[in-house]
Amino acid sequence: MSNITYLQGKEPDAREHRLIFRNVDRADWDNSIDCYIKDGGYEQLKKAITMEPQAITNEVKTSGLRGRGGAGFPTGVKWGFIPPNNTKPVYLICNCDESEPGTFKDRYIVHQDPHQLIEGMVISSFAVGAHTAYIYIREEFPEASTILEKAIEEAREKNFLGENILGSGFNLEIYIHRGAGAYICGEETGLIESLEGKRPYPRIKPPYFPAALGLYMSPTIVNNVESLCHVKHIIAMGGEEYAKLGTPRNTGTRILCVSGDVQKPGYYEVEVGKITMGELLNDICGGPKEGRSFKAVIPGGSSAKIMRCEETYQIKNADGTQQELSFYDIPMDFDTIAACGSMAGSGGVIVMDDSRKISWVLNNINHFYAHESCGQCTPCREGSMWMRKISDRIANGEATPEDVQTLEEVAYQIDGRTVCAFGEAASWPVEAIISKFRDELEAETSEDNEYLSEEAKRQLSFINQ
Repeated sequence: MSNITYLQGKEPDAREHRLIFRNVDRADWDNSIDCYIKDGGYEQLKKAITMEPQAITNEVKTSGLRGRGGAGFPTGVKWGFIPPNNTKPVYLICNCDESEPGTFKDRYIVHQDPHQLIEGMVISSFAVGAHTAYIYIREEFPEASTILEKAIEEAREKNFLGENILGSGFNLEIYIHRGAGAYICGEETGLIESLEGKRPYPRIKPPYFPAALGLYMSPTIVNNVESLCHVKHIIAMGGEEYAKLGTPRNTGTRILCVSGDVQKPGYYEVEVGKITMGELLNDICGGPKEGRSFKAVIPGGSSAKIMRCEETYQIKNADGTQQELSFYDIPMDFDTIAACGSMAGSGGVIVMDDSRKISWVLNNINHFYAHESCGQCTPCREGSMWMRKISDRIANGEATPEDVQTLEEVAYQIDGRTVCAFGEAASWPVEAIISKFRDELEAETSEDNEYLSEEAKRQLSFINQ
């Protein structure tokens, strides 16, 4: 990146390794196809189109690329799930819904470097045998949708899209589909239902794994924006060279979106696992705000389990040995964060300092998930609403200590009892917050709490008689 000039105040941190965000905030950059081609754009497509499709898939597998949308599933392995004797059309869908609170990376790619996404999609479509691809984009991204429509037309004019791409005999059309701003459409089968024009009720898996029974009951690959962009870099570098970035089983780079109570919130692209939580928060993001100290962090978007900053963790290494890690020593990778009881998720790092009441945090999250439940499954439809009502009482000083226990029980009745992972997305934050901050929550429901309402105090007096 030494030969690239970035906008003043937007320069990358020295610890960053920019691949996907290489062109974001460049001083000499615009999102036109001419600018992209001048910088070497679509050269990887020209290379890929001469390869065997299986060879591309093999390179992606060798790279170790894991999905950047939340689940962290190996991308090349997902591509390999398409039935070998398939006779139906194959579809590729780019998930640009980006609805996880705390996540704001995909929109920057689309706004400033849309052709990187399109090139990645064309290469990926060629690899999996798709001749129709869709970009499912949330309704709240109207400018991004316009930018993508223009970029698609520019790519078609240059024969990077459409019929007989670059004389290869391969045909591909990409269409934009704007959603209606529903969180559930970030779940791949809910997205597919929406794309088919139906209510976005997620499908049961099995049997409805998209790679076998996806869009129009045909094999479908659904990948995140960031994941698809990585494909062009894998072709440029080769799978083995790409795998040298990051750490074993956690290869490449990923974009971390840091928000909340830090000096320098923003987006940072780093090698996976090469920086720790402490380096991210204290060195790259400048530490806590003046006079404050860090209290808790949600490391992978709002559905990830909260982590206390003063905790230590006992984790098992790959060789079977035990290791003790402080919160600030946790590497920012998929496996270690999972071993510590949370998840890397979408890369949305939400930071809270000691000024935050944990009941407010809990209530904020519960309001979001109660509003976003699609309503298909009873435990989630009813339970998310109950959790919101109980956390309302806690936050408003109207709860009793029994409400905290009831809230926890409701969360565990949702967890693992729904068609899709929304149940866990709604219940895990509640389970983790109560587990790690029970004393603080119960203190807010005691008679000594200065914020407790008179009605709650009356109920407590009656209970204690």
